[in-house]
Amino acid sequence: MTQALDKDAAIRVLNQILELELAGVVRYTHYALMVYGYNRIPIVSWLNAQADESLLHARQAGELITSLGGHPSLGIGPLLETHQHDIGDILRESLAHEREALKAYYELLDCVRDRDVRLEEYARTLIAEEQTHLDDVNKMLRTPGQTQTLREGA
Repeated sequence: MTQALDKDAAIRVLNQILELELAGVVRYTHYALMVYGYNRIPIVSWLNAQADESLLHARQAGELITSLGGHPSLGIGPLLETHQHDIGDILRESLAHEREALKAYYELLDCVRDRDVRLEEYARTLIAEEQTHLDDVNKMLRTPGQTQTLREGA
């Protein structure tokens, strides 16, 4: 038998996700504006796609919040301006941001597991997407020919 869903807890985590994803929109848009150099165009395209995806994820979280009877937050997650705009710095900051988002989606999964199939599938899908982003950024941070993954915190 499944336990009842704690809607307040689910809404709290979804609002945290909403805020993190909105911060991602701002973060990735800012990064895209700050890229210079020979490889600018493909990097800017990738960063803009990340901003678009963050907005989609924020909207999805907001729709789920209102479906549960909650009120979407008007807040935005932390935005740290390091003034470090080297591509490596941008990617390392992106890695940290993606790890925070992944953590929030796992928290949602823990909250809804065996209680709400729709929210559980949503959490699992976004966990897979965020892990793929982490893998992509990890690969971009490696030097050509480096096959070993970067350590967390690197």
